[in-house]
Amino acid sequence: MRGVRLLLAGVIVMLMAAPPAHGKPAVLDVRLGLHPGMTRIVLDLSAALDYRVFSLADPYRVVIDLSEVDWNLPADRAPPGLGVVQALRFGLFAVGTSRIVLDVNAPVRVRRVDLLAGDGAVPIRLVLDLEPVSEAVFRDALQSGPIVSSPAMVAMTPPLLPLLPLPPVKPQAPGADARPVVAIDAGHGGVDPGALGSGGSVEKTITLAMAKELQRQLEATGRYRVILTRDSDVFVRLRDRIELARVGKADLFVSLHADAHDTGKLRGASVYTLSEQASDAEAEALAAKENKADLIAGIDLSNNDEIVTNILIDLAQRETKNLSARFADMLVKELKRETLLLRKTHRFAGFAVLKAPDVPSVLIELGYLSSREDESLLRSARHRTKLGASIGRAIDAYFVWQESLKRS
Repeated sequence: MRGVRLLLAGVIVMLMAAPPAHGKPAVLDVRLGLHPGMTRIVLDLSAALDYRVFSLADPYRVVIDLSEVDWNLPADRAPPGLGVVQALRFGLFAVGTSRIVLDVNAPVRVRRVDLLAGDGAVPIRLVLDLEPVSEAVFRDALQSGPIVSSPAMVAMTPPLLPLLPLPPVKPQAPGADARPVVAIDAGHGGVDPGALGSGGSVEKTITLAMAKELQRQLEATGRYRVILTRDSDVFVRLRDRIELARVGKADLFVSLHADAHDTGKLRGASVYTLSEQASDAEAEALAAKENKADLIAGIDLSNNDEIVTNILIDLAQRETKNLSARFADMLVKELKRETLLLRKTHRFAGFAVLKAPDVPSVLIELGYLSSREDESLLRSARHRTKLGASIGRAIDAYFVWQESLKRS
């Protein structure tokens, strides 16, 4: 797979102001409006805050970073697209930084960014005006000089973890905790909501609840140490999820997801392991969609072509894939005792999150949020408990098998 090429353009603008003493500022509303030759985005705010705005290409997006905020939006829903803006997503990007990502349908220029003071009747407003420009004008803007930055805003975004490939993990020190380490990855999060359910469920919320339930059950046995790639509603890059597992010396990586399908009729869980060739067209399409998570969150990957390519293809080692497939078969056996499964339950696809070179990894699609039946089950704590028990039994079986190999 070729690397993803993203171009960084546009403007970064800052305004420094201390948050109110009583807590985080809040975004109260987001509105889109059409004006002659431009599309306007207005954020109503409870207080002045730090911000920056920049543009990305391939695909075209405008990103608004804010000091961390609460999202007090009407019905917690983004407005529909208008003008050059096709869609809008928002959420926590990293601790201290909230993010809004605008998908735009053409190259644009940030014509105006203003933070307007409010009064008793009108809240503080952050106003952006976007105007469509030619591809040539956009490309020329790339040569306009360094991005204006602010030390305070840069400090809000923690440094990213080192990228793969990594050196071999050092052997465990004598006397250290010898229990197996299981990394549980709650899919999506923060500005990347994942699939939306027919009844209003959001994938990132379902997967986090399931991850915490599985963690609870595994830790209750006393047999495992558990790592969560995220324990709150925050965005985590795909390759950082992999590295969190490697740095934690995980012996197994379990990524949790819940898909949606256009028909609304498809139901059932499935288990995926890594393959350069997808097992069917649907598996290939699902992997392609999931692998775009970093793009959805407004990540700049312009300098990572070789790294991304290595993660997506070259680092998938044969032994690790075989171990992953063995665990997947155990999972299917246990899951079918508790929930409905898709036909051809064990599937193969090129999920980026499964591509740690030395950690056996599986991705579990817990069900379809587009199915009212599956959505209702996944929102049920009782059903998640049953799913956690079945996954736990498969994990037990896998490590019992591993121990038998050591003794043979």
